[in-house]
Amino acid sequence: MLTGRKLVFVGGDARMIEVVAQATELDASATLIGFDHLQRTFVETVKAQPHPDVFADADAVVLPIAGMEDDGRVDSKFSDTPIRLTTEHFAALRPGTFVFSGIGRPTLEQWCDTYQLRLVKLMELDEVAILNSIPTAEGAIALAMQHTDITIHGSRIAVLGFGRCGVTLARTLDALGARVRVAARNPAHVARIREMGLLPVDIRHLAEHLTDVDVIFNTVPDLILTAAVLAHVPKECVIIDIASKPGGTDFRYAERRGMKAILAPSLPGLVAPKTAGRIIADTLCRILATGEDG
Repeated sequence: MLTGRKLVFVGGDARMIEVVAQATELDASATLIGFDHLQRTFVETVKAQPHPDVFADADAVVLPIAGMEDDGRVDSKFSDTPIRLTTEHFAALRPGTFVFSGIGRPTLEQWCDTYQLRLVKLMELDEVAILNSIPTAEGAIALAMQHTDITIHGSRIAVLGFGRCGVTLARTLDALGARVRVAARNPAHVARIREMGLLPVDIRHLAEHLTDVDVIFNTVPDLILTAAVLAHVPKECVIIDIASKPGGTDFRYAERRGMKAILAPSLPGLVAPKTAGRIIADTLCRILATGEDG
């Protein structure tokens, strides 16, 4: 239970609604900043403006999965008014207060360090990221089905990267009957790809392995599908890039060559916000209840 805990939610999307719902169900109170257009109501919940005084007695501040930009801007799907946090907001928090964010950019990390706050980057925790890879994979595959005129079954598909999302994507695509090749570098990952009955390819020599693919799913957040690589990819190939912005694809060159390349970060919040929100809520509430963020 979170009886007596005071949470301040700053911005976010539909996923945050599930977090608010679960936290208040566990007897926490919530202050919502940037939720002006939210129609749903919760017990022990008030809407407020982003004044530093609101932060003074908070036990935790919850930022969106996209986090806070380095200029202090926080996006909200439920408000037309821009939200911008400053050092005053963080200085108002008691040392040791939890700050939850999907990711942590340099300014957020710096401010939390300066004011001795406990920053928890939720998307770096395995318990969140692994489960979050499920709606990510489903959304990415749905995009591929929408933008191709062939079935996943029997298609030649490349998955670039073998992290949490890459593993789930490769396994799901294989289960759907696709002919899956996975680009990786780590020898342990290559061994696991072989164990799964998939075809491993060297991510350092992509061009020679992408000459006949129907769909590419990229999970690598570095520029990996360069113009030099894309020049060897069939023009009809559809690229679904789910890496964080700006993705790992040279979108300018892809467009110039007439290829369909889609940047689709944050898919869980678009295709399954309730499920994704519950995943986040479970971990956040566990950490608040136990005080353990490991």
